[in-house]
Amino acid sequence: MVAVHHRTASIDGLGVFYREAGSPDAPVLLLLHGYPTSSHMFRHLIPAVADQYRVIAPDHIGFGRSSTPSVDEFPYTFDALSGVTRRLLERLGVTTYTVYVQDYGAPIGWRLALEDPDSVVGVISQNGNAYEEGFVPEFWEPVWAYGSDQSPENEAALRPALERGAVEWQYLHGVPDPTTVDPDAWEHDLTLLGRPGVDRAQLALFADYVSNRDLYPRVHAWLRDTRVPLLAIWGANDEIFGAAGAEAFSRDVPDARVELIAGGHFLLESHLDDVVTIIREWRQQF
Repeated sequence: MVAVHHRTASIDGLGVFYREAGSPDAPVLLLLHGYPTSSHMFRHLIPAVADQYRVIAPDHIGFGRSSTPSVDEFPYTFDALSGVTRRLLERLGVTTYTVYVQDYGAPIGWRLALEDPDSVVGVISQNGNAYEEGFVPEFWEPVWAYGSDQSPENEAALRPALERGAVEWQYLHGVPDPTTVDPDAWEHDLTLLGRPGVDRAQLALFADYVSNRDLYPRVHAWLRDTRVPLLAIWGANDEIFGAAGAEAFSRDVPDARVELIAGGHFLLESHLDDVVTIIREWRQQF
């Protein structure tokens, strides 16, 4: 049985919780989670790949067991979240790594790569978008509206995303057999989302999401210039980031491996074994 360690580092006066497993001498796999979850989404993946990697999975500020300062105390932007992650890696002595990105983890990972292009030696994108084609319009319209105008009306249209129905939907939509998804996953997220002030933090990140689209041309150039090994493994039925977002990676990384699996947004909940098998196969190629 692989030992998974649960640790907290102090970064800029904030507590950053992270899970770590594997040999300290192994290549690093950095797992960056999405909304509305935390490193908890990787709880089964970590021991499954820790024989090949030193796995590090932090909770972003405002998520999971990391600090949740108020919006007056911390700027909830993707720039700020990536800055905390970068300083955590520095604290842990990590200089090169493969990054596994999902949902919000993608724009954080892209910022890390653009800040230090040589640090990222591999990319696994699991429903982690980098292309306009990936956005499912019906889902994203209220996010773009709020990013343009944080009016009470636009806020009211987004607030349901913080509630039970939307969180359960993120886990269950597109999954052929919903009974394979552990309800504890969304109950965990809902408990942490319900903490005082977390709603304002999440709304601030919704408003800032438009900044990620502006990065995409630079991300595409980085992918083309470095030809970094890339695996896009995607829940093909995702109604947040559609399958076209996975296929688009091949434009900039012609030898990217693209795998579409009949699952939803949180693919690890329903198709863990498939994901682990493909990661192992992909890793043997380089």
